[in-house]
Amino acid sequence: MRTVYVNGDYLPETEAKVSIFDRSFLMADGVYEVTSVLDGKLIDFDGHVARLERSLNELDMEKPEAFDDLLDIHRKLVALNNIEEGMIYLQVSRGSAGDRDFVFPDPEVTKPTLVLFTQSKPGLADNPTARKGLKVISIEDIRWGRRDIKTVQLLYPSMGKMMAKKAGCDDAWLVEDGFVTEGTSNNAYIVKGNKIITRQLSNDILHGITRAAVLRFAQEAQMEVEERSFTIDEAKEADEAFITSASTFVMPVVEIDGAALGDGTPGSVSTRLREIYLDESRKAAI
Repeated sequence: MRTVYVNGDYLPETEAKVSIFDRSFLMADGVYEVTSVLDGKLIDFDGHVARLERSLNELDMEKPEAFDDLLDIHRKLVALNNIEEGMIYLQVSRGSAGDRDFVFPDPEVTKPTLVLFTQSKPGLADNPTARKGLKVISIEDIRWGRRDIKTVQLLYPSMGKMMAKKAGCDDAWLVEDGFVTEGTSNNAYIVKGNKIITRQLSNDILHGITRAAVLRFAQEAQMEVEERSFTIDEAKEADEAFITSASTFVMPVVEIDGAALGDGTPGSVSTRLREIYLDESRKAAI
């Protein structure tokens, strides 16, 4: 049985409780982060904590009291649950004021809720999907306008994944005003020649922690990076494509809306970037 963390306590998962009046439950008034674990160590931890702090600031949400202890909490959960490969999910909400109200509760009275739990994923780094690639469909992006804030408002991304599953595919790329924004839970890229193309940072997409690391590694490997919007039609004509996220690292995309990219197998750029990312991340893990 997993040990989880709830507001300062380490508990068996069956004993963990959050109020029915918690604002993450009633209003999706919460933010989250997911940090991968490889070899029992945390990947890109500092980046995730920095983005968490930014999300809290953007929503005028107080930091939980244990904010400065997050590294210790993560490490203790890894140890208690014997996680060699997997993820740690962290969520902060504005807390529970003891009733339902649209107005934010007084932060001096109502403190944030902080919960963390682990997910053991043996084989996370050696995922067989990386050798065959993903098939994606395109869907309209109808999410709210602040996708740069990593909130728990994940209903439409969940619906997008179900649309993909119904179509016999793995995931969906979201399209707004004719251009790809991102995947349902990942950043999206195409490759043309030796050039990696991905949408520029703005409020329209999540500022991916894995994205930042992968683009840095790509440039260090003398690959050209162009940050701009691209269309689904342009993506179909690309040599290859891929996604990045904390849980998939770098994952090749081999088909978009039924059109195979290249010869329909993972391309050399995405394959190489996955190798580089995993190697460098393991070296820097804490």
